Amino acid sequence: MRLIRPQPLGCGQPKRRQPGTWQHGGVTASNAPLASGGGQPTALFPSVPDSADAVLDGLDPEQREVATALHGPVCVLAGAGTGKTRAITHRIAYGVRAGILQPASVLAVTFTNRAAGEMRGRLRQLGAGGVQARTFHSAALRQLHYFWPKAVGGDLPRLVERKAQLVAEAAARCTIRLDRNELRDVTSEIEWSKTTQTVPEEYPIAVVKAARDAPRDPAETGRIYAVYEQLKRDRGVIDFEDVLLLTVGVLQDRLDIADQVRSQYQHFVVDEYQDVSPLQQRLLDLWLGDRESLCVVGDASQTIYSFTGATPDHLLNFRVRHPSATVVKLVRDYRSTPQVVHLANGLLATARGRAAEHRLELISQRDPGPEPGYSEYADEPAEAEGTARRIRDLLDTGVAASEIAVLYRINAQSEVYEQALADQGVPYQLRGAERFFERPEVREAGLLLRGAARAGGADPSLEDADIPSQVRAVLGSRGWAPQPPTGSGAVRERWESLAALVRLADEFVRARPQATLRDLVTELDERAAAQHAPTVEGVTLASLHAAKGLEWDAVFLVGLTEGMLPITHAKTDRQIEEERRLLYVGVTRARRHLMLSWALSRSPGGRPTRRPSRFLDGLRPGSAAAAAPRMAVSGGTAATGGVERGVSAKRRPRGPVRCRVCGRSLTDAGEMKLMRCEDCPSELDEGLHDRLLDWRAQQAARLGQPAYCVFTDKTLLAIAEAVPDSEARLSAISGVGARKLRTYGPDVLTLCAGEDLASHEEPEKNSSKK
Repeated sequence: MRLIRPQPLGCGQPKRRQPGTWQHGGVTASNAPLASGGGQPTALFPSVPDSADAVLDGLDPEQREVATALHGPVCVLAGAGTGKTRAITHRIAYGVRAGILQPASVLAVTFTNRAAGEMRGRLRQLGAGGVQARTFHSAALRQLHYFWPKAVGGDLPRLVERKAQLVAEAAARCTIRLDRNELRDVTSEIEWSKTTQTVPEEYPIAVVKAARDAPRDPAETGRIYAVYEQLKRDRGVIDFEDVLLLTVGVLQDRLDIADQVRSQYQHFVVDEYQDVSPLQQRLLDLWLGDRESLCVVGDASQTIYSFTGATPDHLLNFRVRHPSATVVKLVRDYRSTPQVVHLANGLLATARGRAAEHRLELISQRDPGPEPGYSEYADEPAEAEGTARRIRDLLDTGVAASEIAVLYRINAQSEVYEQALADQGVPYQLRGAERFFERPEVREAGLLLRGAARAGGADPSLEDADIPSQVRAVLGSRGWAPQPPTGSGAVRERWESLAALVRLADEFVRARPQATLRDLVTELDERAAAQHAPTVEGVTLASLHAAKGLEWDAVFLVGLTEGMLPITHAKTDRQIEEERRLLYVGVTRARRHLMLSWALSRSPGGRPTRRPSRFLDGLRPGSAAAAAPRMAVSGGTAATGGVERGVSAKRRPRGPVRCRVCGRSLTDAGEMKLMRCEDCPSELDEGLHDRLLDWRAQQAARLGQPAYCVFTDKTLLAIAEAVPDSEARLSAISGVGARKLRTYGPDVLTLCAGEDLASHEEPEKNSSKK
């Protein structure tokens, strides 16, 4: 059954009351506080905070730092699942509600219409609906339309949404014939050139300087690029990249227009700042002028669009450009279980390069879940069939289809999974189809519901019915029924769209019992304007690139072989590291269940010549750890959370872990922590173990965190067995990293020495009194 998924959608500040407990259930980030077992997020229709102070409720300490840092440049380094969108939307909303920021003076920019729509929806729910949240291109196009008659005269040239046809014509005029794949490659090179502000005659030199792996002769591509630009001029049209280039040109050449824009927008927020291209940074600089009212948010470890000209350098150099900037690091992961987070951190532990030097080591705030699963298959069809069976098992345990995703490196891999899921009778949805609110059946349903709302009690069938019943009655006349139709195709797709509206009505009434059908229609209109689509049931099939910014309860990462991830054409160290970051993005999409798989051959009966991705070395059972890169030994650090932090001890290179009793190589995570096989003799100091358990409980209560956030049970067992007598020996125990060694090491070593912690604290107190 095939469904189609929509595009995813200080000083001078008022006194604030102290927040309540924020850990776990107290935090209300939409991607954080999940129902028991990793179910659905919190209510889709939260009530609007009744004051500026109330906007801050439920934020953790670092998110609160972001929300209240309203003056001067601010840089938020936010790891995956740490609530970055929550932090910046609450920052904007707090500033607006406190009267510090005027809604119309704020411009929040991001990279996709879905992300911009989500931001607008959140701001509206926080009582800051007048703020502009747009993509770079949307904001620039709006300004260009408004100022073009004044700056140039006449109407803005027509925008060509798909440039491939013009590129093909330009190639033909150069007597070059391009097949479909070559046309796509040349089009991508033209787009890269324009986002990096490279003119046609400079393209061959720019390719060399950037060490770019050009898909064809650069001189040839440069000629096609030049003719393409001439064709546009001749026909009076512009392309997507021209929108930014022309806006930059207008703001540079017309100071009066630049001043007018700057008087309108005085505060800027940029999400996904690691993906900014040189051209977008240039436009941002022109918007800002000589002001510094800028907040940027990003994570260098999620830079996966370098091929488009994106670079994390602007994020990593922010303190160089803005020495007075406040830097806040968000590392509390509310999305994923400790098991998923451990794998994600391990994946980056052997990364190299500048982005890796600034990686954020995440700390899960969720209860433990299942260990990630690893599966090896004989061939790709077997891998797809095995994946489909495991998905069916998850569905049978109550996991919703919309909370499951299959992610792959390239779109061509989807077909075999489509077939396998269809064979299992599992509905699925492909990312990249038409937007939900643009579907004909959804537009028609909106018109019918609007008419029913206007009619009020005039329709006897709707008299005295609650909102969900009214919606069911209206949509029932256009094909919706309580049970889905059999089979797949257009009929099933139509039913799924209408069913999503029915579920939305149910959620709306639960959140706002006194609401009317007219209120629901207003909500739908606002969601359509924001492209904030409801959930459509079906397993998501998507590329790793398309999965950026999304999350699911269960994620299947498939096709993880050398040649696919990293992809064959990734040859330089920089390209390889981007492939590693792509896998990292995939891993961090999972909340609870994570499965990784690979096939040894492409077709049944084929030679098993493939091998698992090098990125899994040292992570999957039975594999040796990859050699630690020089960076990790000679100064690379993983940042801790907080404000103006980031200095940590040098990381130990990772290597194979062997049982300290029998010497066997260990692959089980629990055995690796104990440094011995489960069935090997234990030398547990039970008295020390009891003291460690009591101490851990006290620490957890003091911090307001679960006990495992201090040390896990396995780590405490390992300490009680090893009884370390020095920092070096304590740090050799798995689970005792540099941060925990600094924080808890003195206490643990005191307990291991059989001494009383109170006797060590008293002299310090007495000395402080002196």
